[in-house]
Amino acid sequence: MAEQLQLESGNIRIADDVVAKIAGMAAMETPGIAAMSGGLSEGWGKRLSGKNVQKGVSVEVGQLEAAIDLRIIVLYETPIHEVSRMLQQNVREAVETMTGLRVVEVNVKVEGVSFKGDDL
Repeated sequence: MAEQLQLESGNIRIADDVVAKIAGMAAMETPGIAAMSGGLSEGWGKRLSGKNVQKGVSVEVGQLEAAIDLRIIVLYETPIHEVSRMLQQNVREAVETMTGLRVVEVNVKVEGVSFKGDDL
């Protein structure tokens, strides 16, 4: 669903899919992230790397704000708490910069760990 921002010069509508794509791309550019996860309900075999960055991303976009949920797979031997904080910051900055929306929360769910050579 596209939400509408009313300005003096007219309306701006930003679709949820646009915010999800921005968030997914920012997530995949974060060091320590191996892949986005399609979720347990979609099966472990449907983990995705860069091709469909909207998988593993859920967004709620309001008129001026957005909330983002991310499901990720981290690389083995990376500090999960540090990677998650960096991920939150990168996604928040990317979405706010590109859309002008205020990101009120970026929730991260780590669903797995990837070892070198894993086929994601």
